[in-house]
Amino acid sequence: MWRGLYKDVLKLLQEPSPSEPPEIAVPTLTLMGIAHLNSHNFPEAERLFTLADQLCTSTSHDECGYLLQAHGLVASQQNQSATAEHFYESSLDFARSRDDRFLETLALLNLGAESLTKGYFDEAIDRSEAAQQAARAISAQGLEVITQGNIGWAYYRLGDTERALDLLLQAEKRATELNSFADRGAWLTDAGYVYMSDHKDQQADEVFQKAFALEQRANSSEELYNVLRARARLALQTGDLAQAGDYIEQAAAIARHSRNHVDELYPLLLQGQLKTKQGDTQRALTIFKSIESDPASPISLKSEAQHSLALLYEYENRTQEADHEYRLALRTFEGARDALSHESLQLSFLTNGSRIYDDYIQFLVSLGRVNEALRQAEFSRARTLSQGLQLLPKRASLDAPPLNAMPIARDCHGAIFFYWLGEKQSYVWLITRNAITLFRLPPQHAIHAAVQRYRGALIGPQAAQDYADADGRYLYSQLMAPVLSRIPKNSKIFVIPDGSLNNLNFETLIVSEPQPHFLIEDATIINAPSLRLLAASRTKPKEGPRSLLLIGNSTAPNVRYPELPKAQIQMDKVAGRFQNQPIRIFRREQATPHAYMGSNPEQFAYIHFVAHGTASRLSPLDSAIILSKSDEGSDSFKLYAREILRHPLRARLVTISSCFGTGDRPYPGEGLVGLSWAFLRAGAHNVVAALWEVTDSSTERLMDSFYGQIERGVTPESALRNAKLAILHSEFHSPFYWAPFQLYTGS
Repeated sequence: MWRGLYKDVLKLLQEPSPSEPPEIAVPTLTLMGIAHLNSHNFPEAERLFTLADQLCTSTSHDECGYLLQAHGLVASQQNQSATAEHFYESSLDFARSRDDRFLETLALLNLGAESLTKGYFDEAIDRSEAAQQAARAISAQGLEVITQGNIGWAYYRLGDTERALDLLLQAEKRATELNSFADRGAWLTDAGYVYMSDHKDQQADEVFQKAFALEQRANSSEELYNVLRARARLALQTGDLAQAGDYIEQAAAIARHSRNHVDELYPLLLQGQLKTKQGDTQRALTIFKSIESDPASPISLKSEAQHSLALLYEYENRTQEADHEYRLALRTFEGARDALSHESLQLSFLTNGSRIYDDYIQFLVSLGRVNEALRQAEFSRARTLSQGLQLLPKRASLDAPPLNAMPIARDCHGAIFFYWLGEKQSYVWLITRNAITLFRLPPQHAIHAAVQRYRGALIGPQAAQDYADADGRYLYSQLMAPVLSRIPKNSKIFVIPDGSLNNLNFETLIVSEPQPHFLIEDATIINAPSLRLLAASRTKPKEGPRSLLLIGNSTAPNVRYPELPKAQIQMDKVAGRFQNQPIRIFRREQATPHAYMGSNPEQFAYIHFVAHGTASRLSPLDSAIILSKSDEGSDSFKLYAREILRHPLRARLVTISSCFGTGDRPYPGEGLVGLSWAFLRAGAHNVVAALWEVTDSSTERLMDSFYGQIERGVTPESALRNAKLAILHSEFHSPFYWAPFQLYTGS
């Protein structure tokens, strides 16, 4: 049964005679019924469960708790979630009353799976993680693998594809070790969805083929249905319409046989998308409208149907109806986002709506509605950050609020470059006090590839010393040159990046004329998460003492994080810039995470760390500043990003003088999430942090110059630029030494 070989289950078991005792008859009937259920033979499954029910009415045998689970599975197959949850909860109570820890784990697992079915993905993670812990405690490896795969799928549906793929491939590997065919097929199918969403079509096709073969061997109708749906999506994506039609019909036949209405809706949506590609727009229109209006449609399906309708109307030049459907699709998506209870899960959720936003923005631009496109793009930015800082209510309006961008540029005393990376076309809006101008850029994939290559070229002492790097020149010519021609030289530029541009230091771009040089020599560049936060940042923090909290030169917690040779020199020089000001210093054994949290950090105007830093790509709120051990705990030396954001700040400036302070992975809409994001989220006005590894010698000199100018009243953005220019014109000319540190401005 656990291997998914349902035909073999029915070969091994035979229906018990009336004389069989309940402890034999009930589990036999239950197992046979589940085997029929998973093969979509529902009438036979229900008949067997009814026989088992009759036995359980006259006995309270332990096996009756598993029959409750079986009834929950039947209800779930029939889209009766409330009934399914009732049976799972009853089974959970039954298990706990008899101290049946395996049944308890199974109930928790199925409650998590039901949350997935309903589309409550954050709840699914909570429930599934509880099931995973319970499974681990009793060494129930089969259940543990299923929970891990379910958690992976939940993360995929929340838009966190990297973490999802990691979990799904781990689950598939463990299912292979356990020789579980059905589970292997399920996790391969889910991994294929991740590959497909990243346009890795060949990898998706390979795992779908493996999954299909495994599910055929297991004869699991439900999983065959799932992999057929997935293969139909891939065929549509690659333009193989004949194959798509075949897969859609096979999936629809399974759904019809199982009499599952919701399961019928998914291939129906794919049928509509197929009809659109085939030019049968009237049939496609009918299909999408039926799904949109069907009360049984899950939120994700309804949003996709509305998006498909919008694209269809746009294709037919029915602009008013297209606009209406785009707004409906975004409203449905935003409603699902607002329903998420965990802030950490909201970070990745925009991935699910990024295609809708991108298509709508392309549509608006094509109509010449440039300012409206900017308003929609801005609404998608820094939502989690803004809500955490109370710049947006926790349950924000589902429609983009009004936006008047030019006064923000006026109050900033600079020009704003707002970027949008689109699948077919990218854009940058130049916002000044007098005008908003749109510039077209290459598509996202071309920009992303150049950014990745150039960032790799910068991470080394010999980086770009001769100004010959082709990507550095290309990115300048595409991203900056056309826009810079519209503003005065040496302007202050606020960059609101998108996608992989969050990993790029614009100061390092190579200007060819009149002679090759880095862009930092022509402009002061500040990074901002959104126009909303940039507007808030213009409200200057209250004047007061230049109080300093200085933490660093910690003892090495282990061999991975050795002591920094020049940490104490840097701390002494920074402290020297705050003479006659309130200063609190934690160094060596005192420099612990507990010391930071217990110092009332909200009272300080300046906070400076001199330490190692780590960036977690899969779990960015696990990024950490490495300090001294607080106690014997294995990670008591880590000041985590998730702990930082829990302590409100009013600091004018937080400086993280460590490697990788910005984070490693950009989230759609939110940008890089890591230590700098956490300090902004906590309320810091400005944060200085590093994009990559930093070196002791150049960093100590840069920080001394930076704080020397802060001491003289120079603004943080100008002070940082001046300090970088001084390093650039020294023996540390390479961007590797001066470019990792960037200034991020928040609320």
